[in-house]
Amino acid sequence: MSRKYFGTDGVRGRVGEAPITPEFVMRLGYAAGLSLVLREKLPAGERPAVLIGKDTRVSGYMLEAALQAGFAAAGVDVELAGPVPTPAIAYLTRALRLQAGVVISASHNPYYDNGIKFFSAAGTKLPDAMEAEIEALIDQPMACVDSARLGRARRITDAAGRYIEFCKSTFPTEMDLRGLRIALDCAHGAAYSIAPRVFHELGAEVVSVGVEPNGFNINDGVGATRPESLRQATLANRADIGIALDGDADRLVMADRNGEIYDGDKLIYVIAAARQAEGRLDGVVGTLMSNLGFEHAVGRLGVPFARAKVGDRYVLEMLHERGWKVGGENSGHIICLDRHSTGDGIISALQVLAALKGQGRTLAEACADLVFYPQRLINVRMPEGFAWAADEGIDAARRDAEDELGDRGRVLLRASGTEPLLRVMVEGQDAEQVERLARSIADAVETAFA
Repeated sequence: MSRKYFGTDGVRGRVGEAPITPEFVMRLGYAAGLSLVLREKLPAGERPAVLIGKDTRVSGYMLEAALQAGFAAAGVDVELAGPVPTPAIAYLTRALRLQAGVVISASHNPYYDNGIKFFSAAGTKLPDAMEAEIEALIDQPMACVDSARLGRARRITDAAGRYIEFCKSTFPTEMDLRGLRIALDCAHGAAYSIAPRVFHELGAEVVSVGVEPNGFNINDGVGATRPESLRQATLANRADIGIALDGDADRLVMADRNGEIYDGDKLIYVIAAARQAEGRLDGVVGTLMSNLGFEHAVGRLGVPFARAKVGDRYVLEMLHERGWKVGGENSGHIICLDRHSTGDGIISALQVLAALKGQGRTLAEACADLVFYPQRLINVRMPEGFAWAADEGIDAARRDAEDELGDRGRVLLRASGTEPLLRVMVEGQDAEQVERLARSIADAVETAFA
């Protein structure tokens, strides 16, 4: 289904440029609110209500006000949670029995980007059909309900505390984290005041970095997309384990005491192996980017493996279709449906720690059976709307690489859903070959629009 404004993770872009402008975001709030008014069957006189949260970007103040105005004009009440992780909004929307949740965040992007993403009343990402319905309403003239029906707004003062308790409830009650020193990198993002408390209250000694947001430093050299920061923090503080989240805390990478970094594939495997040992794993969902070594290791566990399109929303959809509980992306989006309705960096870290503690293993020991194929990912910046799939030069480079790899590897080209990038991925048994072929395709992409 073609969408005009929504990408793989909501509406996103550079602040001040379409579509991330105050006017558009107000219209987006109005359209989403109107959709709720038309869709929800509430008792007479009761208005739909939504929850709005945000990360620590300076633009969040402006966009929050614009969204609030749009919802109010449509006759929808607004609950304001302030800076909290994206998965906190998914949880609180369910817990407060609201009709939708909205997050103002551009996740792992720099501070000058921002975005809007929605959660349903069940705490899940909206399906494509509902996003298309909102898009159709955006392009209609904006109006306003009469004054007696305008939405109201109030701030929730205990949002962080409610979510902290929820996170802790996903960790086994018979376990604690006493004796464990954790290096925790919060990316100067939405979890800066929440994640340290979760791990500390479970008994760990927590050394925190990336917990001083100023509106401009989110993801700047820190967090899950900058694992060198985590490596340094883990080694410098002689931590037993390192945990890094991204700007909205739905993504996770970890490090062992030697500074070795563990991506999403490895962490999902740790969780999956522990659940399989307990007899409660039906299958695992990865994506087109998941390493072949990960797929083979899951197969050795004796459980089925399936690949979804790239994007945690598509992993989630496939998990629901198959009735499975565990899946995610190598980028660090990890979903454990027996713990939460969406991907959650803090909760995923707790599941990894529970698996390690329950088995008395280190990360290295838990991943000993994983043998990954060399994989090279190159992000090539391209002009907006560039028709890369129809370019003969790019297609020829891709086919040449596939012919050379044969059945010993694979090639994947895909456009980012959040940035003007073409992601070029090559995977195979020989690292030098993989690097050479990935570079040749990336060069072909750059040549195509030079």
